[in-house]
Amino acid sequence: MVVYLTGLVSLLLAALSLGPSFAHVLEAPPRLFVWSPELWREATVFNGQFAFFAKVGAPLDLGAILAASLLSYLLASERPAFWFALAGAGLLAAGLAAWVTLVAPANALLATWKPGPIPPDFEAVRLRWETGHMVVAAAKVMGFASIALALLAPRLASGSP
Repeated sequence: MVVYLTGLVSLLLAALSLGPSFAHVLEAPPRLFVWSPELWREATVFNGQFAFFAKVGAPLDLGAILAASLLSYLLASERPAFWFALAGAGLLAAGLAAWVTLVAPANALLATWKPGPIPPDFEAVRLRWETGHMVVAAAKVMGFASIALALLAPRLASGSP
């Protein structure tokens, strides 16, 4: 029963962590190819649109990684479920590492922007910010799928539906 509850919590946290990341992916095409630099900067930097993404997202990311790690520990004697759970934890951690290395530096630059002319490095910062979120989402999708496979692996191995 503990494994099932841990698996459920792990999947829920991974899904809730993935949600905002996937939202960034869905928003990216118009933000990259349609929106003017002024609109992008206004919506992204100045009006707090993404404030809850950090306040809610960071604890969800850490919780998802911890829950998937605990799940892999609980599945240590069950192969291949253990490997899927461990991969899920690793992929969720890779998503967080991608955020730290790709998105956070762009956020630091965005925090220095002031109203007025568009900064000369605008295109590079916008591209890094948008594509960084895409990389994060990809890692989280694979992490979620791995956790799901960890929970399905015993059923798959036994041949039951």
